[in-house]
Parts: sequence; C-alpha cells; structure tokens
Amino acid sequence: MSDALWPITGRIVAALDAANGTSEHEQAMRLLKVSEEAGEAATAYIGMTGQNPRKGITHVPADVADELCDVIIAASVALHAVTGDPRAALEAKLFAAQLRLAADRKGQEQTEHARA
Repeated sequence: MSDALWPITGRIVAALDAANGTSEHEQAMRLLKVSEEAGEAATAYIGMTGQNPRKGITHVPADVADELCDVIIAASVALHAVTGDPRAALEAKLFAAQLRLAADRKGQEQTEHARA
C-alpha cells in the first residue's frame, strides 16, 4: 500500500469527524460509502466493456482504476471507524492472505506430487 494512504485518510477522517461527528449513524454512512464507490467501479467496468448495448463503450480502463482507488480510499476511511490502528488491521489481513496463498500452493504441489 502507498505510504501516503494512512496519513491522508487520517486527515479525511479528521475532517469528516469535525464536520459530521462520530455517531453510529456517521460510521454507518462511511461504511455505505464503500458500497457506493464499489457500485461506481462496477458501472465504469460495464461502461468500459460496452456491456450495455444502448450506451456502448462509455469508459476506459483508467476510469475503472480511478473508481477502484476511490473504493480503497473509502474502505480505508471506514476502517478508521472500527479500529484504532487501521494500518495494522490491513497489514494483518494482508499477511493472513499471504499465508493462505502459500498454504494453497503447498497443497497444490503436494497433490501434483502425489499424482505423479
């Protein structure tokens, strides 16, 4: 992840806290923002592929990438609301995913070796 992610999202969180407070409702709104941004990413992808024949191609890959970045930012902001250390939470999740990937690879290699 970018070294800029956590300082910038921290500033976004501080600005949102100052403007909107930190109620449960506000936390829910920040979580819903992730879904909103994911929907915009899906819309951009549909537009990039021309899946809607009435509209045709309306987006390019850069649009999809931009929307996916918005998803990452929104998720990072929402993560601040549920943990005191969002960076550590994400790093722990990434490490767990890395371990699962390594275990899956090892299992596949053992299966392939057993078949040989």
